[in-house]
Amino acid sequence: MITCWANQVKQAYIYVRGEFPRGARILEQAISEARARNLVGPDVLSTGYSCEIYVHRGAGAYICGEETGLIESLEGKRPYPRIKPPYFPAVLGLYQCPTIVNNVETLCHVKHIAAMGGEAFAHIGTINNTGTRLLCVSGHVQRPGYYEFESGKITLGRLLNEICGGPLPGRRFKAVIPGGSSSKVLRFGERFKVRLRDGTNVDWGVEDIPMDYDSLVACGTMGGSGGVIVMDDSVDVVAALANLNAFYAHESCGQCTPCREGSLWMKKITARMVSGGARSGDGALLKSVADQIAGRTICPMGEACAWPTQSFVQKFADEFSGYAEANKAMAKEALPLV
Repeated sequence: MITCWANQVKQAYIYVRGEFPRGARILEQAISEARARNLVGPDVLSTGYSCEIYVHRGAGAYICGEETGLIESLEGKRPYPRIKPPYFPAVLGLYQCPTIVNNVETLCHVKHIAAMGGEAFAHIGTINNTGTRLLCVSGHVQRPGYYEFESGKITLGRLLNEICGGPLPGRRFKAVIPGGSSSKVLRFGERFKVRLRDGTNVDWGVEDIPMDYDSLVACGTMGGSGGVIVMDDSVDVVAALANLNAFYAHESCGQCTPCREGSLWMKKITARMVSGGARSGDGALLKSVADQIAGRTICPMGEACAWPTQSFVQKFADEFSGYAEANKAMAKEALPLV
């Protein structure tokens, strides 16, 4: 409502993915409470300003995380992302009207910025990475869950080892995806030579990386949605990639040929590999397909499905190259005696 007031917006929508019914019910209740206190609806607090908020539940599509695909879905159409330009939402958005689209995490900061002032808020976090970040840690840690920290004030190692309790008993960390499944994977043991904004040169291991946007980008990945996915040494990385590829093949909207066809090809290749049909050139083949998707689609879904494959094949080339030999050995052992 603060954002709506500042921009004199008269109608707002909160778009919720269809698989989250409880979240939608909580929002509906909150809007009802706000309306009862005259904070939403006609003549808000007797100011003459009116604004309605509606909760819109989508049908359940990852592509609606892209702002123009979300707008198409709100209009009741298939969620095909629009070409920009000319369809920048601030100019031609919902029903071809100027529209502001923000992630809910961004809007959550508005209240605090208004309450404490921009200068004070800018001191939270690090330079160019102000505010807090919500981090959802899942996978092979002892205490998975949601955590909130000042941006850049906690390293990936402290997050996993101190806050999340470290790896499971008897296991070691193998890999981590720091910003949701579309982020490039990091392999424990690799190092990054990074030049900071103040001109300082640092040599970081995976556990030394501060959890802010700039630091993660400097190390070849991204902060993304803050979904930290942890894998220990029990994980078959080819099988893990096969799982991701199946997801992205399912979630592609199908509008762009490289994404529609390429995501399906990557799914088929990795599914064949984990089903015992791995070939010696599969790693190179996967990278070739991924390279022909990224940068060739209307929306960032192309990069989202290509980056996991590109990074997994690069970071774990030894496991991809050895997969065919392992499959052959297993097949040989399974041959009947004659």
